[in-house]
Amino acid sequence: MEQQTQGVLKGKIDLRATLKLESGLHIGGASAFAPIGAVDSPFVRDPLTKQPIIPGSSLKGKIRTLLAKSMASGYVLNPIDQDPEGIARLFGAAAKGSDSGRPSRLQFFDLPLTESSVQYLENLELDTYIGEIKFENSIDRLTATANPRQIERVPAGAEFSFRLVYNIERDDEILEDMKTLRNGLRLLQMDYLGGHGSRGYGRVSIHDIGAKHFVLDAKPDKALMKTIETMLQEALCES
Repeated sequence: MEQQTQGVLKGKIDLRATLKLESGLHIGGASAFAPIGAVDSPFVRDPLTKQPIIPGSSLKGKIRTLLAKSMASGYVLNPIDQDPEGIARLFGAAAKGSDSGRPSRLQFFDLPLTESSVQYLENLELDTYIGEIKFENSIDRLTATANPRQIERVPAGAEFSFRLVYNIERDDEILEDMKTLRNGLRLLQMDYLGGHGSRGYGRVSIHDIGAKHFVLDAKPDKALMKTIETMLQEALCES
């Protein structure tokens, strides 16, 4: 990797949308204290509200990995420091040897539940606070011995507030970067978020994408934002 320097900041693009769960979601949280009868595997919650959240790190890592897999040559995924240029500049690169690190152009936020989802889910009879318990068995195929477990999930239908900020470093790379992001969002909706995806967990859809341009000492480029919104709309999957 060539030595990198810090890029300039020509402006920011604030991207917002709604992320909807099409199936129950499990992103594991801490369970250091587990009294008798507690859930074996709880999901991550906001420490203040105790409501489920989707960590921005989970979303960033998932989208980056899906993009890297889709762009890999051959049949083995490359190390992260060998990601294609389009991925490295969006998601960043760690310092290695004499090469300096590369900041991510994308800034992910933790995703909280929308207010409407909180009100809806609080009125349901659920197993935990805004959570459901899914009982599963891992069965040994030779001995038929069952190993039961309880997994806490955010119920299907819950909606989260999605926010992502993009740092504009080069005007001539904005649309190329947005195309890469669009492909990542499309792949995410055809894959899963969180754990146990091969068993149907973590299916999501994204809706109502909007873009706002922020720049100092200049007028926002509304035409560019419209182009970006139209491009990202192509990533949306019908639920």
